[in-house]
Amino acid sequence: MDLSKVSEREALKARREPYWQRLRPGCFVGYRPAAKGGAGTWIARAYDEEARRYQLKALGSFGEAVARDRFTLAKQAAEAFAAKVEGGSVNNTKIETVEDACREFAKHNTEAAGRFRRYVYADPIAKVKLEKLRRSNVAAWRRRLETTPALVSRRNTGEPLTRDRSPATLNRDMAVLRTALGRVLPLGTPNTEAAWQEPLKPVKNAVKRRTLYLNRDQRKALVAAVPSEAQGFVRTLCLLPLRPGAAAALTVADFDKRTSELTIGKDKTGNRRRIVVPDVAANLFANAAQGKLPGAPLFMRANGKAWDKETWNDPIAHAAKAAKLPAAVTAYTLRHSTITDLVSAGLPLLTVAQISGTSAEMIEKHYGHLVRDAAVEALAGLAV
Repeated sequence: MDLSKVSEREALKARREPYWQRLRPGCFVGYRPAAKGGAGTWIARAYDEEARRYQLKALGSFGEAVARDRFTLAKQAAEAFAAKVEGGSVNNTKIETVEDACREFAKHNTEAAGRFRRYVYADPIAKVKLEKLRRSNVAAWRRRLETTPALVSRRNTGEPLTRDRSPATLNRDMAVLRTALGRVLPLGTPNTEAAWQEPLKPVKNAVKRRTLYLNRDQRKALVAAVPSEAQGFVRTLCLLPLRPGAAAALTVADFDKRTSELTIGKDKTGNRRRIVVPDVAANLFANAAQGKLPGAPLFMRANGKAWDKETWNDPIAHAAKAAKLPAAVTAYTLRHSTITDLVSAGLPLLTVAQISGTSAEMIEKHYGHLVRDAAVEALAGLAV
């Protein structure tokens, strides 16, 4: 049987069992004709050596593509599915809806889990079957998200503090959904209703340069104003260009006192990295680790739990007010200020990027002007 020929597919009788065509050993593409005419549906079948049985995946109808192109799209999707099965990256969890796909992805991504919990699971898109997901479904979800206020912090009392959702925040929320769906869905034909991925394209130039900078005296004042339980955590952000979440996730075992090496494990990039810290930071970490088990948070709250975004926001905001600093000061302000000092001191941008856990391109984009300003000053000094 040659399912690539439209005439042969149209001559098939409707039945529950798909008509199969072998693409290669262990890899099949199937076609189930529609009972009432119209585009039928496609299915992938691949042999799982470990489970010793075939795995199936519904591919949809590809009804937005012209009839002669549907087999090619189904074949590509079936081969991609077979590669995942053979590589061991497909499990036996039944994934039928957008919510299923998100929950599967969130098992190993805590940041995505939080975003899905806030913006996907309670939204109408969550119950949409993957095989029926269309560009209009995703576009409607994006429009709803754009008008949803972004949460700044959860206060212990009163209403949650929110702000209008910025393009950068929207991009981060869309990125995790795009990744979760991309793991289980082939990309739809561009410029068609099947192109579910198109509404999730990021907003260009969404990330703005951070301009709020605290000098060393201001940072010292902030550290002095925070409660004693938060001083070690906040001081770390003033000494090293770490993301607040990465600093909060540090455990006692992440610091090697003998070599003054710090291992940053949980971070936005997902990659572990090791850096040698200066003596002042090494002494801070050694004191914080005293009397704690290896798996304990290096910096913990009074209740023994690690810091997180919901608990560090208020102490920093109150300390900024007490120290008469700008109200817009956040934990990320300290990371920006530390990176600014490193770049201004003449440290190579690549080195700053490696220490900070980001790319050299991002450092150049947001801090390259500091290098260029210094160069202009140096050239001005050569005037005769």
